[in-house]
Amino acid sequence: QVQLVESGGGLVQTGNSLRLSCAASGRTFSGAAVGWFRQAPGKEREFAAAIRWSGGVTYYADSDSVKGRFTISRDYAKNTVHLQMNSLKPEDTAVYYCAATMFTSFPSLRHDSTYDSWGQGTQVTVSS
Repeated sequence: QVQLVESGGGLVQTGNSLRLSCAASGRTFSGAAVGWFRQAPGKEREFAAAIRWSGGVTYYADSDSVKGRFTISRDYAKNTVHLQMNSLKPEDTAVYYCAATMFTSFPSLRHDSTYDSWGQGTQVTVSS
């Protein structure tokens, strides 16, 4: 399994931006898909976005919760996946997790059970 470390979380005001990073160690992301999930207090963990490392195809949650505001991308040189989050809202407050899987079929990438490697999470807090 690959080891994942998230970074970039913090406290920001409504409307501001943050860029989260997910760095891999132990092996590269080659052939894998990487997803970002988030879990707010008292709520279930939900899918935000995913990217296939090979080809860079991206997927986002169907709901309007992140569409148009979040962008997932990859950096080959640094073996890192980013989640750019713009126009942040208080309802974006959550712990954000990145996860990796070798199973890259899109419908399954929306489900956390598809992933076998997880980071420790990074807190994002958006104040109103």
